[in-house]
Amino acid sequence: MPLIIVTGFPTSGKSTRARQLYTHLSERIETVTPSGAVPKYRLHLISDQTLSISRSVYDLSALPAHTRSANASEKDARAAIYGAVKRVLSDRDIVILDGLNYIKGWRYQLFCESKAVRTPSCILQIGCSKEKSYEVNEARLSSEAAGAQDARKLGDDTDDVEGAYDPANWENLVFRYEEPNPMTRWDSPLFTLIWEDGEEQTRQVFDALWEAIAGETRKIVKPNQATVQRSRDADGDYLYILDRETQDIVKRILEQQRDEDGGGVRIPRGSGQDGEDLVVELPASRKTSLPQLQRLRRAFMGLNRGGIGLEGVGNMGPSRIRESFVGYLNDSFEKDG
Repeated sequence: MPLIIVTGFPTSGKSTRARQLYTHLSERIETVTPSGAVPKYRLHLISDQTLSISRSVYDLSALPAHTRSANASEKDARAAIYGAVKRVLSDRDIVILDGLNYIKGWRYQLFCESKAVRTPSCILQIGCSKEKSYEVNEARLSSEAAGAQDARKLGDDTDDVEGAYDPANWENLVFRYEEPNPMTRWDSPLFTLIWEDGEEQTRQVFDALWEAIAGETRKIVKPNQATVQRSRDADGDYLYILDRETQDIVKRILEQQRDEDGGGVRIPRGSGQDGEDLVVELPASRKTSLPQLQRLRRAFMGLNRGGIGLEGVGNMGPSRIRESFVGYLNDSFEKDG
């Protein structure tokens, strides 16, 4: 099931909204599950807190000795988050990823991972003004220093006050934040909640999110063809068969062709295949050389390796490869005259 990526400014209320979403989706899962049956979906909440990732990893101002780069700790943290998401993401699991997720390249990586397992993804952006987020962070800093819980007075309704960011680190993260763009496929569908949204508006957004990811009209996700493993023949991998069959045809042509006057070379269709043999019509004007045959063979293999627009070629069997290569050779010899 889907991957829900929560994003927004630091200290903008993302963790609060993520917990609210977790509670709402838990209720929806119970609603669609028959009494006594195993739940259709499993729900996971992944965040820096659940993985015990300190907020200091995002601080680029303090560079410890012998560190490979300024953001090495942040890269390690993202690797841990990515591994946690990948372990549980499947067609039966709904994953809520609570975090900064401020880099569009990072969101694209998560989008590709969800697409690879044929499950949708969406973005939940928590809208909050820079001034309000700064106010919450300052309150948390004061709370940590005084050992009090004054941050609740600012409307931060978290059950337990989240950690604060160093002021310089907070400013840097806000400056680097790349806002989601619903026009891009990895940032859509995009759902937005702002700080002032009440319970009714929050429920409406969560209901719309549920319909988009688990409703009857949700979009069917297909992985990129480049990431799909091609089918394997009983005799081996497709590319190996392609190389083997074309090489065998080249060998037979060199062995059977006459010294002059061209003529036809008969090529069997393959083991266990009925029907007449294939015929390669060699040019009558000159003898076909090995370099010429190898050049045509490489060109044919390049056209049939697969790729964008050529995904179906990976399902050709040995007999089909032989037939196609013989036809390609005949067309090439005819054009060359």
